[in-house]
Amino acid sequence: IAILAMLTMTGCMKIVKIGEEGKLTGEVTFNAGDNVAEIWDSAAIPELTEKAVDLSTFLTEAKDDLKSLADKYGKYSMGTSGQLSYTVKGLATVKEVNTEKKAGYMELTIDGYSGPVIIRLQTGPVFKGSAVRDSLEIIKFEDYKNQVDYAAVSQGIHGIIQSTIIDKIDLASLSGKQIEFTGCFTVDKEDLILITPVILTVK
Repeated sequence: IAILAMLTMTGCMKIVKIGEEGKLTGEVTFNAGDNVAEIWDSAAIPELTEKAVDLSTFLTEAKDDLKSLADKYGKYSMGTSGQLSYTVKGLATVKEVNTEKKAGYMELTIDGYSGPVIIRLQTGPVFKGSAVRDSLEIIKFEDYKNQVDYAAVSQGIHGIIQSTIIDKIDLASLSGKQIEFTGCFTVDKEDLILITPVILTVK
C-alpha cells in the first residue's frame, strides 16, 4: 500500500481504460478493414484492372502449364519464390453455382476456351488463399508490423469482396447467365483455376 501511495503521489502511475492504451503509448491498433478500404477503389482496383490478362488468351498460351507464363503475367508472393498468382479477366457463362459449402463457388465456361482446365470463381463467405493480396504490387509484407497484420489484410480484402460484390448478387439465379469478371488466382493444381473476383458484372 505504501509503495502504491508513493507512486500515486509522484505521478508515476496512470490508470488507462481497456481499449484506450493507444492514448498513452501512441500506438494505434491495426484495423485491416480500414487499411484495405483506404486503397481499394483508388489504387487496388486500378492496378488489377490494368494488369489483368484475358483468361482464354492466357490458357491458350499456357498450353496446360500454368506456371509457364510466370515471367510474362505472374507475380510471386516472395519476389522470385513462394505462391504464384495471376490476374485475369474474361467473359463466361455460369455452368453451376455451389453454395452448399462455406467456401462457395460458381463453375464457369469461358468464352474462347474449350480445354480441360476447370474454371471456378469464389463466392464466399469463406475465401480460400490470398491471391488478390499477393497479386497487388502496392501491398508489401515489409509495410506491415507482423505476419498477423499481413494475413489480416487478405481477410480484409475478402470482406470487401463479400460486401461490395457477392452480397449484391442473387447467386441462386446465375446458372446459365453470362458474367464479365476480373479476378486473381494462385496456381495450385494444373487442372483447376479458382478465381477470387474483384470485379463482377452479370450480363
